[in-house]
Amino acid sequence: MRLPQFPAVPLPRRLTMLPMSPVGPRWVRSVLRRLTASPASSFQARSGPSPARLFIGPLVVLLAVTTAACGDDEPAVASPFGECSAVTAPPPSAAPVSATAGATDLPDVELPCFTGDDKVALRELRGPAVINIWASWCGPCRTELPVMQSLATKAEGRLTVLGVDSGDKREMGAEFAADKGVRMPTLFDEKGALLNGLGRVNLPVTVFLDSAGRSYVHPLPLDARGLSEQVRKHTGVTVTP
Repeated sequence: MRLPQFPAVPLPRRLTMLPMSPVGPRWVRSVLRRLTASPASSFQARSGPSPARLFIGPLVVLLAVTTAACGDDEPAVASPFGECSAVTAPPPSAAPVSATAGATDLPDVELPCFTGDDKVALRELRGPAVINIWASWCGPCRTELPVMQSLATKAEGRLTVLGVDSGDKREMGAEFAADKGVRMPTLFDEKGALLNGLGRVNLPVTVFLDSAGRSYVHPLPLDARGLSEQVRKHTGVTVTP
């Protein structure tokens, strides 16, 4: 069977002059301007639609996909969380810490704050405190995290409530928290170092820390009532659900 022969369609000379900068929205606009500015006479076609139009269509799709993947000119998702500068100090209204109280028994892990440039060593935290480890891809976390924010709001000044976004993509964590109105200080643990240090695999995990530095790890999701009970039991702080 003999295949039909199609005439070769030369590309416009202007295409060889396209910018070689990294792909991004500006680069795409530059490409499209140069292509659409090419005179029709620079193409040699026997019949049918202009080769420029045939060429530009697939190129637009390819550049749009590439740009969406790279997005070098797109702004990053802004962090909705509070700063972490005060999380290692005891809550202002907490009972005085005993002179014999030392470092906590938390894993020796240092994590960056989601907002700002601070790094927080978990062993420097002072109770009473609640540490909630979550991720945007974790179904139970998506229900529990707003409950943690409610606790942070109700117990402000009496209890430190700290989030840890674990094994997550930064943009996904920020977007989810912003949608749910979560503002409490949060650390970003891309590799799950704290979860591993606690010997846990599944999320969410909540750690309760009393004023003496003793910790209790709760490995299951909590609703408002259950969280209030655990806070009272393990930190001595009473919060109405």
